[in-house]
Amino acid sequence: MSKKKFNPKDWASKGVSHTPTATNAPTVPFVPSNNPKNDIETITKRIEETATDIAPNYADWRDLGFALADALGEIGRKYYNRLSRFYSGYTETETNKQYDNCLKAHGHGVTIKTLYHLAKQANIDISTQNTVNQKNTKNQGSDKISKLPNVQNGNLAKVAISEQTDEEQETEILPTIPENIYPLLPDFLRQITEYANSREDADLLLLGSLIVTSACLPNVYGIYGGVTVFPNLFLFVSAQASAGKGRLSLCRRLVEPIHRQLRELNKLENEEYKRQQIEYNANKKNPDVEQPQEPPLRVLFVPANSSATAVFQILNDNAGVGLMFETEGDTLAQTFKSEHGNYSDGFRKAFHHEKISYLRRKDREYITLENPKLSALLSGTPRQVQSLIPDAENGLFSRFMFYCMNIRLQWIDVFAINGNESLDQRFDRFGNKFFDFYQTLKQYENIRFSLSSKQQAEFNAYFEQVQKQYWELLGNDYVGTIRRLGLITFRVAMVFTALRIMENGNIDGVLICSDTDFQIAMEILKVLLQHAAFVFKQLPHATATQTVSTNPKMALFQALPAQFDRAKYLEIASQLQIPESTANKQIARFCNAGLLIRQTHGNYIKHSE
Repeated sequence: MSKKKFNPKDWASKGVSHTPTATNAPTVPFVPSNNPKNDIETITKRIEETATDIAPNYADWRDLGFALADALGEIGRKYYNRLSRFYSGYTETETNKQYDNCLKAHGHGVTIKTLYHLAKQANIDISTQNTVNQKNTKNQGSDKISKLPNVQNGNLAKVAISEQTDEEQETEILPTIPENIYPLLPDFLRQITEYANSREDADLLLLGSLIVTSACLPNVYGIYGGVTVFPNLFLFVSAQASAGKGRLSLCRRLVEPIHRQLRELNKLENEEYKRQQIEYNANKKNPDVEQPQEPPLRVLFVPANSSATAVFQILNDNAGVGLMFETEGDTLAQTFKSEHGNYSDGFRKAFHHEKISYLRRKDREYITLENPKLSALLSGTPRQVQSLIPDAENGLFSRFMFYCMNIRLQWIDVFAINGNESLDQRFDRFGNKFFDFYQTLKQYENIRFSLSSKQQAEFNAYFEQVQKQYWELLGNDYVGTIRRLGLITFRVAMVFTALRIMENGNIDGVLICSDTDFQIAMEILKVLLQHAAFVFKQLPHATATQTVSTNPKMALFQALPAQFDRAKYLEIASQLQIPESTANKQIARFCNAGLLIRQTHGNYIKHSE
């Protein structure tokens, strides 16, 4: 066997992270069933049927051993031999020695996803749910898996949607942002994300930084759909307790200096107001003396647990600019449920910078807030998402970016950051640097951002395709999400381009998005699409439930294998009690939507790669 020997001590001493990278990570997240061993057996049998060597080089073979050792321990040895024997130099003795070393090394983060990635890379079908039999069996409950499309790297990817009882746990593995984009980020963001302790932590620091800086880019704007839009973004990070979402608090430090400056200015203005008020009271009988006006409340951070009038007044006092930053999402949810705190309508309007009118009770003054520029970063548990957004028809859903953290049983080295400087102090330094940039932007007016003509064409083509695909499977309820994700992507690209000014100092003229920043924004969007779809299926909504689990076209699509012919899809349609004529029309619709590719007459493949 020519695959080189592996020493676990050498592996450990190198200190290399073996989380799958952008070049070897699955582009389609695998969703295991409730019995991972059954999944592995199913995939192994398919590999054996085709006699495929899924790990032709040493690195893949080694990581395959790590994956099986991590998932199955000693039981994985038989699978390692079964999967290795298609290599021309296979020997059972050497394979067992290799597996012994993999067991000793404990994998260093390589998980069973590597097996599915290697199988998929070798054109092996990695689906493990027999949805046809589920549909055809009475009293078995609803399907556990549905698939939604998402174009990734120009192709169609799939998101698994699972229906679950209260006792079941979500097992879907959601994708992270491709690792290869991080070295290409604007320097400010790249340096911030270098302090991440995992792929997901890097995503949190990146997305959190995008949100807080989106609230603090004065005079930067773009034209989208014929109207003026600003960089402001909404994000909800969903994770179980203690999953690591608390790291978002570091991102708050990036804009704390701006908030402090506003508070100091407010303090000075209040002192001057009090002085003028004393002078007025002493001379108020003089008709020429005017009563001083109370100064505005200058802040950046808008408390979520405020009354509707208070929130609107804060925005009005700060030229419409504000950042809502809450680490407990139910704070806002509970406020919306209170008698005087339901400003959900204004929150939704703020996303599109629409006018907000309110009555100031103190002096019965009617005020119209022009062009609100509100950004929002919330985090909480999955239940808190549902508390804030009770159903999929609620307009808040489509206005948010969602990032759902996977459940990982992994202890993070809490002493990994060495030196005398804490992360708080390091992020305070980043905040001071951004404050200087913020002050520079304030000196300019009308800094317009735009995509290039080529980027605009690619943008339109991409979202036209995605909208068609999601509409075909999920119907009208999801169209609003796709359309607003288009605006969100435009805004993300706007933030990237504005932050590039910190490197090149170029503010003159229209800011044209670089191809690099455009592609980064699109790659992030492709991940956010899958996370949004994951949240969508959890929201209680009759139409959504019907679309995901009982809609015949969804049932047909999810039951189709990776490759099939007319006889096969008619057989599946018959099992699903779908008439032949309806099945023929639906297959044609899937092809028109780009969900299927017609290879030859009567032969099809799913557009998954």
